[in-house]
Amino acid sequence: MLPPSLRLRLLLLFLSLSLCSLAQHTLSPAEAAAEAFFQGKAANEIDDGPPTSNHTNNWAVLVSASRYWFNYRHMSNALGMYRTVKRLGIPDANIILMLADDTACNARNRFPGAVYANAGRGIDLYGENIEVDYRGYEVTVENFIRLLTGRMDPSVPRSKRLLTDSRSNVFVYLTGHGGAEFLKFQDNEEISAFDVADAFEQMWQKRRYNELLFMIDTCQANTMYSKIYSPNILATGSSQLGENSYSHENDNDIGVAVIDSFTHHVLQFMEGINKTSHASMQDLFDTYDPQTIRSHAGVRADIFSRELSATRITDFLGGVAQAGVIPPQPERQTPEMLSLENDEAEKGAHEVLKDSVPRGPDVEVYASAGPQSESKNWRATRLGAAVFVVGGLVGWVVWSG
Repeated sequence: MLPPSLRLRLLLLFLSLSLCSLAQHTLSPAEAAAEAFFQGKAANEIDDGPPTSNHTNNWAVLVSASRYWFNYRHMSNALGMYRTVKRLGIPDANIILMLADDTACNARNRFPGAVYANAGRGIDLYGENIEVDYRGYEVTVENFIRLLTGRMDPSVPRSKRLLTDSRSNVFVYLTGHGGAEFLKFQDNEEISAFDVADAFEQMWQKRRYNELLFMIDTCQANTMYSKIYSPNILATGSSQLGENSYSHENDNDIGVAVIDSFTHHVLQFMEGINKTSHASMQDLFDTYDPQTIRSHAGVRADIFSRELSATRITDFLGGVAQAGVIPPQPERQTPEMLSLENDEAEKGAHEVLKDSVPRGPDVEVYASAGPQSESKNWRATRLGAAVFVVGGLVGWVVWSG
């Protein structure tokens, strides 16, 4: 037979573990479903589904780096992306639009104040509802890098700042003329693939993004993401090393090409989704066809932490809705009800409980009845009963030992 002291220790250990299991709070099926919904999981992903993004806000940086009338299509590229991210829910306050030229007001534009991306001129991309944050000679390599890294002069207004944090998903889109590992700004300076990689690394070190999507449409575009080394970055480009990117179509009335082929393809795909779409980045990448785009678009996902099939397009190009679970609203007690309860409380056994409720002309008191409070009361009762049983058993062991 075991010594009494060892028996006591074993019994106490067993009962302690029992107490922990009784006191542990477990989610009900309804609570688990609600929590999974607000974490962006599907119903069949509650237990062991693929990881989802935990970001709380989305931002977009859209850059047309080319000047001059014959680069009309580059402005159309950026404005097409601008229209798409706004339609999918990103507010203007979270979009930084950089246009190196203003073709809408160019003297050669037969449609003053308008920019079109197709020969039919169905949609005016410029319109009346556009906010350009950097225009003309403000669009420089220095300003672009300062924007990403947050190294801004104190005089720069908030509307020209990328006010992101560690819970932000950022979409960076560049279009213009480029080559192997460089993109031209204003036709007089260049940003290299090393510059882009180092800027993204500074963003990561300063906790300025959660995940980042980098998209670029230029000649030999895929070389621009070849030097990136920071985590959680997904990159895609219009053409591989040694390959040009081509325009999609010309407008005879405007007299120049109005959009590039890669950007046109992406925008056409985006027209088929909305704010609640479950389309993934893999769905987009699967549509890349060299025959259609006329170049070999590329994707780099080796430094991205999630599966592309589980990464929604709206995780980057859509808005983020803030929501929370609100418990059932309790019944509000009127002053007459409170007065009646106070009179009854003075005569009954609830006097102490009623006296503990604060009183005053500015204090609102609510009843605590409801499913949520009943669940909490049941757990408290169960825990109290467990403690009582444990105390009785421990006393019996000590007494009998």
